Order: sequence, then structure tokens, then C-alpha cells
Amino acid sequence: MKFSVKHLVSVSAIAAVAVVGLSGCSSNTAAKQKSDTLTVVFLPSDSTKEQEPVRNALSKLIHKATGKQVKLQTTTDYNVAIEAMASGKAQIGLMGPDSYVEARRQNGKVAPLVTYSGASGTLRDAHYFSYLMVPKNQVAAYQQDGKYSLTKLKGKSISFVAATSTSGFAVPAGAIAKENNVKVTALQKGGDFFNKVLYGQSHPGSAVNLFNGDADVAAFDDIDLVKYGSFTNDKTKAGADFKVSADAPAPLDRARGKESVALAAYPVQNEPLAVNSSAVNKADQDKIVKALTSKSTTDNQLFFSKPGAKKAGLFTQTGKVHFIHVTDKWYAPTHKVLGH
Repeated sequence: MKFSVKHLVSVSAIAAVAVVGLSGCSSNTAAKQKSDTLTVVFLPSDSTKEQEPVRNALSKLIHKATGKQVKLQTTTDYNVAIEAMASGKAQIGLMGPDSYVEARRQNGKVAPLVTYSGASGTLRDAHYFSYLMVPKNQVAAYQQDGKYSLTKLKGKSISFVAATSTSGFAVPAGAIAKENNVKVTALQKGGDFFNKVLYGQSHPGSAVNLFNGDADVAAFDDIDLVKYGSFTNDKTKAGADFKVSADAPAPLDRARGKESVALAAYPVQNEPLAVNSSAVNKADQDKIVKALTSKSTTDNQLFFSKPGAKKAGLFTQTGKVHFIHVTDKWYAPTHKVLGH
């Protein structure tokens, strides 16, 4: 499915409010790094114990490329990672597109270094998917005239990822708001449109809320969930069926064998490895980009694992997927969705 601006713009009218309410404002002047140290911050989904080998591999790559010591900062809150990048407390971050855009809004010196390409090896298909999922045995309750309907969500309980997650809140909440003619702010807490609203704080966490029965519907993406299972049919559209594998690790180990079906699927631009350019010199930025886009990195299964691999890497190696240099200009569609 080819990525286009209209896919994101279709939910732009109200999705922008997803970032409203973030507390605090960072200075436009980032804190300067220690001359011999770089700190890399990770969002909650990449801060899990299971992702430790990936974090260590990225640390070694950056150290080898720059000669600098590398410190890793894990988080349990999206806002912590955003603030760290905007303030310069962390100089490099593996960010979601929404988190990156918000960090750049707070400090224009935050910029992308690389993202990962699509299967074509280009930016043409460099996107992943955001879903609104329900348990497979409950899917009939969300159909109208033979089609899935988001109007059936009123009065239900939902799990989002975090209010600053693109695929775990901004895009799906914007779609729900548009379909039901309500404001996104009405979807952020229970008692208005939804009976109950939960936040999983990570994509697997949101899926756990669904499979445990704590939420009727959940928002999560494919790239963070394929480590725990697989899609049994076309994952690019409504009706996508996700099944938790028989040997899924925590936190989905108690949901093994369970299935969910997508009421809707939305393409989202691939995430960047971002840098606070006022805290990392241009020479080091160029070295990191060169190292990440090298063949040895593309072939490293800690970064790009083969489909079905027992130990999933950071991304799945399908087709010609590899890291590719980008600038902020490429993220114009996400800026537009979020009103930045």
C-alpha cells in the first residue's frame, strides 16, 4: 500500500489535539553534551528487557562510529523521552514520529538522522500500520451493513498507548473522533464517549489490556507486536487478523494463541533515530548516519531480523529494508496531522 499525505490528512482535523496538555516547555538552547559522552533515550516500547540486546547493539555502533562513551536511558513515559531530547539531556533518541515531532516543536534543533525504508528499499513505502483491534470472537458486534464501524465504539472501554503516541493515540483517536463527530479531548478519559479509557504505556501494554479483557478495543501498531505474534491475512486493511504466537514472551505470554481483528488500519510514517543537533556536532552525526546505513548494519539481525526469527530485532527484514537518511522535510505529513 503506497503511503500518501491523504492517508494521514484524513484524520488531521482533530488528531492535532493529541499533543495538547503536555506539561512544561523546554529551552530552545539544548544542554551541551559532555565532550566524551552521548546519551541515547528510548520510548517505553523499546525500553523493555526483551529489547536490551538491541539497545546494546545500537550503543556499540554509536561508540564505534564516534569514539564517544554511550549511555542508555530507558523510559516508562513518552513525555520523559520527549523532554530529554528537547532539553538536550539526551542527545540521540529512537523516537516515534509523533514523539519526534513534539520534541522538535519544543526545540527546533531536534532533527531526524535516519529512518528505515520500506520493503522496496526506498521511502516510498516507509510506513507501518496503526490499528483499532477487538477480540476476534467479538468482531460481529462492531459491524454494520457488512462493514466495520467505528460508531459502534461509543460506550465501550478502550486502551490507547499514550497521549503522545502517533499510532497508539493520535491517528486512531483522530479517526474515531471524525467518524463520531466528537472532539479528541472527549476520548482521552472515561465517562464521555468511552465508558473507560486505559493507557498501556507501550504497544504491547495496550495489547495486554485487550487480551486480558480489561478493554473492549485497543490501539496498537504492527511493528511493536510482530515480536509477539503474526498476522494471518492482509495486515494493511480492516479485517487484519493478529494472532499471538504459542511461545510469545512477556508481557503477552498469558495471551498465547489469542487473536484480534482490526476494525481499521492506518499507515503511519516510519520512526526516526533523532538527534539534538545543538548537542551533537555535525561530524559525529555524519559518522552515525554512515554506520547505520552500512551493509553490516543492514545484515545485523539485532537491527533487522528475518521474518519468523525466534529473537526479533528492532525491525523485521522484509525485502530491501535498511536504514536511510532523512531530513525533517520528509516528516511534513506527520507535522500536518499533528498541527505543527
